[in-house]
Amino acid sequence: MASTKWNIDPTHSEVTFKVKHLMISTVTGKFKVFEGGAESEGDEFKKVNNVEFKADVKSIDTSNEQRDEHLRSGDFFDVEKHPYLVFKAESFDVNKDTVEGQLTIKDVTKNVVLDVEYGGQVVDPYGQTKAGLTVSGKISRKEFGLTYHAVTEAGNVVLGDQIKINVEVQFVKEA
Repeated sequence: MASTKWNIDPTHSEVTFKVKHLMISTVTGKFKVFEGGAESEGDEFKKVNNVEFKADVKSIDTSNEQRDEHLRSGDFFDVEKHPYLVFKAESFDVNKDTVEGQLTIKDVTKNVVLDVEYGGQVVDPYGQTKAGLTVSGKISRKEFGLTYHAVTEAGNVVLGDQIKINVEVQFVKEA
């Protein structure tokens, strides 16, 4: 059976994250520039192989330019040395509710398991075959070398360790 190539449609996808600030509220951010793809066995987006996702860390956007510049700095992502965040998974079955793969942030690669909700496969009004997924999970930022730490005068932690990830992704089948 021939494999079919699928590419992420960035105009119908989004990559967001949430982190606790001062442990009393949550800040949301996103990556505005990303790409990726996968291969399926046959024409159906069911058993998927060679999943790869890459986000341009320079495109980080938390709706605050000063904070975004700090996140791009050596205190966090160090985008001059490590411009991309990458996730790779060898394979997964969309009928299962998780995907396991290697997440690389900065120069640290760790195995992660993320939740997957398959939205289905349809043909759009332009004749393109599309498949949708919601991918979510949590990671420890410190495990990936994002160890910046500050404490308020009262001893409160400024930034939480746990990062909630949510990816709404629409794949389009190559013609």
